[in-house]
This record gives sequence, C-alpha cells and structure tokens, in this order.
Amino acid sequence: MSHFLGARGSGGGPGRPRAAAWAPRPNPRPRARRMPGQHSRFRPFPPPPAMDTVAAGVTQLRIQRFVNVYFVDAGTPGDWVLVDTGLPGSEATIRAAAAERYGAGVGPHAIILTHGHLDHLGSALPLATGWNVPVLVHPLELPYVTAQALYPPRDPTVGGSLAFMSRFFPTQLPDLSDVVQELPLDTDAVPFLMGWRWLHVPGHAPGQIALFRDADRTLLGADAFATTHHDSVPAVLLGIPKISRAGTPFNYDWAAAERSVQVLAALRPAAIGCGHGPVITGAPAADGLAQLAAHYPLPAHGRYVHEAARTDASGVEHLPPPAPDHLPRQAAALAAGMLLGIAGWLLLRRRG
Repeated sequence: MSHFLGARGSGGGPGRPRAAAWAPRPNPRPRARRMPGQHSRFRPFPPPPAMDTVAAGVTQLRIQRFVNVYFVDAGTPGDWVLVDTGLPGSEATIRAAAAERYGAGVGPHAIILTHGHLDHLGSALPLATGWNVPVLVHPLELPYVTAQALYPPRDPTVGGSLAFMSRFFPTQLPDLSDVVQELPLDTDAVPFLMGWRWLHVPGHAPGQIALFRDADRTLLGADAFATTHHDSVPAVLLGIPKISRAGTPFNYDWAAAERSVQVLAALRPAAIGCGHGPVITGAPAADGLAQLAAHYPLPAHGRYVHEAARTDASGVEHLPPPAPDHLPRQAAALAAGMLLGIAGWLLLRRRG
C-alpha cells in the first residue's frame, strides 16, 4: 500500500526505541495534609490515558470522557494505524498513548477518519504533520475536511441534552487539504490493515465508514451507532454501556442511518468499539445491535425526521426547512424580562 504518499515505512529499522511505560510527572510541591474524612478536591498527578482492549491488536483510547480513538495493529510488531483523532487539542494524549503502546517516536502508517466531524477530525492535522503520514477519508467526506463545504446544519430541535448543547458547537473545521487522501473505491480493503474491510454507513455523515475484521468479527462502528446512550450527555460522560442510536442532532438522513445500523447488525459482531461509549463484547454486542436494528427509534420531531438533507460529491445539495425552534425566542423573552426587572429595581432605588 505504498501508493499512499507520506505513509511510514513498514519496518522501522534496527534500533527502534523500546516502549516506555507511562508514568506521571512528579509534583515538586508538597501535598497538603488531609484531615480524616476530608476528600481531596484535586489530583496530584494527571490520570493515565483511559485505554481498553477491543480485540487482539485493537485498543480503544477514551479522550476527555467523551470520544474514542483506536490504535489498530498492522501485523508486524510496531506497525499500526490510528483510527480517528478526537477533539482539537488531543494530540498530546494520543502521542503519549501511542508511545506507551508502540514505543517513543513510532508513528502510524496512516490516520483513517471514519468521518470528518470535529470530535473525530479535531487533532488530525497536527498528528499527520508531526508523523508525516496521510489522513485517509471516504471521497464523500472530502468537501467537508478541505473547507470546501459545511455539513448539513445540526438539528437542535430533535430532543435530548446533546441536541440542546449542539447549539453551541462550532461549525468550522480544520482544513486537511495538505494531508488528506481518498480511500480507493475499487476495493473495500482497509489500507495497511490486512484482513479488515470498510463499509459505507451514511446517515450521520455522508462519507462515514465503519471498519470490520471478519476473522474475529471485530467492528469499529464510528458514529453509525453508539455504545452508550448518546442523546444523554451525562450517560456519555459516565460511559454507561448501552447500544443506541448515534448523536441525533447530527443525523441528516434518518432512513440512511437506520439502514446503516441494519447493515452492521447483519455482521453479528463479537466486539464493538464506536466513536462514543465503552467497548462491548460477547453476546451483548451482536444481540444489542440486532435489537437496535429491529427497533430503530426515530425521533418524534426534528428538521430531518420527515425529509433528509441531500448531499453529493461537492457537499450539500438540498436542505429541508428548519424545524420550529422556540428556545431562542424563550431565551430572548427571559433576558428581556430580567432587564426590565433590573431597570425597575434601579428606578425604585433612585426614587427611594
């Protein structure tokens, strides 16, 4: 697979540094004594990266209690691929975890993005530049990751705490033009990862892909679904295991999202790692995904529930009209009421 420009050599040569065990940095300041029964409000050391095994040669790294990235071994010891890159500013955490797993300074052959949303693409540019490796995406993601187009607008009216918070998420993405390359469409083989294949699973993002290893039925499901209750921010932060639909405010085509879940459920995965949520293995993996596919919950309302956004190779082609959103009006009324109250109070004080 050396036709990918910038891909790291498959070997690494003699003298490759050995992996160094992660260790917290010493704290030069003395710790304050704690009285019996008193709980410390601060941790003296940063916690180690939250890493979990998905299957043989596949490790999940949970970043900021919210999003996952994956280290996937490429066969030869020390050869690997990074799947997704988390939010912006995650590169130091990812590099530290990679050094722990593969050795200091040992970069991947490539970075594969399951899709280009900010919580998956966020640290791709500094990582790809620092390691001098390509970032591979499905061709339908190219306009969004090269600043040529914006994704369909998120839908804050679809319900749930994530939808509410999505009002405040940024829309602009880092421009990966200098490092990005297309996945070849003439094969479903995953570059550098023998035995893996990718599947196109749109609905959440136009060019979203999942990765599957047939030998042991390991599935990296991206955001086609989640392994926690993704509509609930507390559930995501706590990592409560539950196979559920993916983040609803970003699903631009609900029919496609449902079909994608059905395609993945037919694989009967034995181990699952998604963009959000903990690793799920064994019977709960296949059975939970089958249950979601059989009873896929559509929202009661929302911009894209009854009409999907349409996209093509250049970006968004058609958008349905926005759904009624009463929150801004309610917030404005509340703010106006507060201002009137303050003005009245000041007037009374002046008269008194």
